[in-house]
Amino acid sequence: MPSTATNTASPLWVTIAFATVYLVWGSTYFFIRFAMQGGFPPFLLGAVRFIIAGLIMMAWCVIKKEKLFNRRDMITAAVTGVLLLFIANGIVIWSEKTLPSAMVAILASSAPIWFVLLDKPHWGVNFRSTSTITGLIMGFGGVMLLFSEQLSNLFKSADAQSKLPWMLLLIFGTISWSAGSIYSKNRGSASSTSVSSAWQMLAAGFVYVPVSFLHGEYKGLHIQNIHASGWMGLIYLIIFGSIAGFSAYVWLLQVRPATQVSTYAYVNPVIAVILGIFFGGEHISITQIGGLAVILLSVLLINLSKYRKEKKAVALVVD
Repeated sequence: MPSTATNTASPLWVTIAFATVYLVWGSTYFFIRFAMQGGFPPFLLGAVRFIIAGLIMMAWCVIKKEKLFNRRDMITAAVTGVLLLFIANGIVIWSEKTLPSAMVAILASSAPIWFVLLDKPHWGVNFRSTSTITGLIMGFGGVMLLFSEQLSNLFKSADAQSKLPWMLLLIFGTISWSAGSIYSKNRGSASSTSVSSAWQMLAAGFVYVPVSFLHGEYKGLHIQNIHASGWMGLIYLIIFGSIAGFSAYVWLLQVRPATQVSTYAYVNPVIAVILGIFFGGEHISITQIGGLAVILLSVLLINLSKYRKEKKAVALVVD
């Protein structure tokens, strides 16, 4: 991604970044489970994934001769990395051992709502935009509609009540992600996106290490017992989920409104369902098709306000 931190970023780069976040992160739920089923314990997976990705990014920054050490930016990156990649992402990884992926996707999709509620400096703008608020509500409703059948089956199950603590924990993780994203955006950074992303991933990765030890994940773990599917999942998460997807997300936070960037949480479940249809042999119902349509319409509504402002600004310049 270009290092620009202004709102005049190239529309082409913005489109590429959104496409990366939408498509890649929509597949990470699958590859996280893929890696864990292949033998990686959840917190060890987080540690290895983010430390390796962070080191690769840092090496790239060294090659490009970028400034790596800025005390203020490093502190901001460390706080952001822990909130996003350790607390929020760690809870997602941990909860996938207990909760169905449909429930994880539904609760994670509440992120855009928390973005609006926590972004106090922009309350005046966000709460005055009918299209934005309508889009947020519709988007969350669309995700619930998309997974309504699985949701119904979950609450009918005998162990539904035992899953409630995990659901509350996942909501806390979603709040942590939104808070960390807004903190990063509002603090700003003199460093490039690559440097910020690298420090965030390294900070989170090293926090995962002692947590993994505390959970006893290293006891009885042998590298040779990790299946090829585990390594494939890890490689995908490092290259696409972290280096490509997370870097695109960090850059988008610098150049686009937080509410607009948060639409990834609505689109990711759509991508996950589509991947399931084409590669997992899954079937889609009329209800799910309706949910997909509602989600896509909600994203259009959330972006409508920003589009109108940009169109008006262009018209003023032309006049």
